[in-house]
Amino acid sequence: AKAAPLHDIGKFCIPNNLLTKPGKYTPEEFEEMKKHAQGGYELIVKEFLGLEEEKFVSVASKMAYFHHERWDGTGYPIGLAGEAIPLCARIMAAADVLDALLSERQYKPAFTLEETLKIIEDSRDKHFESCIVDAVLDSKQEIEKILKSK
Repeated sequence: AKAAPLHDIGKFCIPNNLLTKPGKYTPEEFEEMKKHAQGGYELIVKEFLGLEEEKFVSVASKMAYFHHERWDGTGYPIGLAGEAIPLCARIMAAADVLDALLSERQYKPAFTLEETLKIIEDSRDKHFESCIVDAVLDSKQEIEKILKSK
């Protein structure tokens, strides 16, 4: 939980005009945006090693680097699949997608919780490991409470 907020810290390495661009990225822009995963890893290792416990740095850097990998191997930055993706990054990926879908962005409105859970369910064994999908679906009541408190 302490490391999770750092998963996108690599976006500090991405030009602001790209981060705030409305609409879809061009293929070249998407390639540039994907660099935030490695940038985040490098920032965490450089800035936190020696300041935080080694286990924290390990978990945070893995979350940053691997949170866009997909269970089926179609993610980035290196195309890991299945259990080759660190567990902390597999969990972070689901939390990141859950947050992205439930939140309004400059390029899209927020999805409803029902729409979001359907997308996550449909991503079983593709984007997400089956047990992680189950954990998200089993957390529906807790997610509803958080959404109502906003």
